[in-house]
This record gives sequence, C-alpha cells and structure tokens, in this order.
Amino acid sequence: MKILNGKFQTPNGAKYLKQLCNHFAHKIEVSQTESEGDCKFEFGKATISFDASNLFVQFELSDQDDEGKARDVIDAHLERFAFRENFTHMEWKWQAENRL
Repeated sequence: MKILNGKFQTPNGAKYLKQLCNHFAHKIEVSQTESEGDCKFEFGKATISFDASNLFVQFELSDQDDEGKARDVIDAHLERFAFRENFTHMEWKWQAENRL
C-alpha cells in the first residue's frame, strides 16, 4: 500500500471536510464524523481530516500510478470549494515506507 499525503493551509478545514464528504457521498461510499471522513474511491481510500490551520488528505493507494487521479479528484473539487482562498492545489508528498 502506498500512502500519499496532502495538506492545504486553511482555517476552514472543518467546512471543506464537510463539503468534500457530502459531495462525494452522492457517487461513492463515504463515512464521516465531525473530525474525519473516509471516502472509498475505486483507486483507493482517502481519509480527510483537519486541525485549526490545515486540511489533510491521506490516500491509501494500491498502485502508485493512481497518484494523478488521487491528486486531481481532491484538487479539482477544492478549486471550486475554496476559490475565495485562491486555492490551486494541495501540498502532496509520498509517505516514506517503514523498513524493518
């Protein structure tokens, strides 16, 4: 499993968590609490969370080649939802694999 992490600096993380989960729930399986949402896309699961100054997305991807799909689905929706903050894209990074 490959882990792709995204971060968007914003004081509106709770709002975007709710908007993203509500929007995606029309097309895919979504579970949501006040502080976290899980969205099950065909290419992997996204866990969305936030703190006081950031929105976070963590994708679990079985195929690293799906990175573009993962980035695009979140970034494209946030471009519309966070237009007042001049959003362009999240800061995306691969999580290092733990080797034992």
